[in-house]
Amino acid sequence: MSRYGKVAVLYGGMSSERDVSLKSGQAVLAALQARGVDAHGIDVGRDLAARLAEGYDRAFIALHGRFGEDGCVQGMLEVMGIPYTGSGVAASAVAMDKMLTKAVLRAACVPTPDFRLLEDERDLGSAAALGLPLIVKPVSEGSSIGVSKVLSLADLDQAFHKARAYGPVLAESCITGPEYTCALLGDRALPVIRLETPQSFYDYEAKYLLNTTRYHCPSGLPAGEERAMQALAQATFKALGARGWGRVDIMAAADGALYVLELNTVPGMTDHSLVPMAARAAGLSFEDLVLAILSETLGAP
Repeated sequence: MSRYGKVAVLYGGMSSERDVSLKSGQAVLAALQARGVDAHGIDVGRDLAARLAEGYDRAFIALHGRFGEDGCVQGMLEVMGIPYTGSGVAASAVAMDKMLTKAVLRAACVPTPDFRLLEDERDLGSAAALGLPLIVKPVSEGSSIGVSKVLSLADLDQAFHKARAYGPVLAESCITGPEYTCALLGDRALPVIRLETPQSFYDYEAKYLLNTTRYHCPSGLPAGEERAMQALAQATFKALGARGWGRVDIMAAADGALYVLELNTVPGMTDHSLVPMAARAAGLSFEDLVLAILSETLGAP
């Protein structure tokens, strides 16, 4: 594995998703070391540039959220001439911003639920016009942090302020059908996963804390419908200019119509995470997956 050189696994960081990133990074680091890669973990702080200047040949980004998944670290790595995993600066920034994501998807004719930007309480009326139920979420957070499902207009103000604690707020029509996710590895779409949770929606607890969430892989979809969903995920990946790897979250409406929620450019790599699960269904171990991602390093010769 000497061809990879000295690899920095970047994890932790300064976002609200720090705890999840620590788990992802530690799992990635262990997998790389198990395969003989000269990998070293860096818990990312404001001294990151100095740490990287110690002499690294590549970086595996396992950071989630702001200052890691949003193009900031990607830009630093490019300035320093260090090849890195995943999407570039522009795609990372756009995918992290749900408003920009939706603008790009609409321009590319990729279906996504109707939405409104909520700048303050005066905009709550425009959100109500979308109808109920609603999903209210921060524009630039992941892992369902700050997200609420609104079933009554009386709860809209509380949901807005919960999300507003993390910055600008997006209200989105809630598609009340099954939820799916499709991981992408290079040009390949991995098997689709269908998510099932007793929670009101697939929230932070359902993702990381509860053992009651059910993951169906194979998804149970007919082959043609699964291929259509994979094609939609690939179209999303292409429209946003992503590369390397990622995961697209998709809702299916009662009439069978599909809607893209978002693209995750640095998905979780924990024991509850979905990309490793899809990879296993495709015959890839966790170590195989991590090496495949590293092999797609942006900027490597």
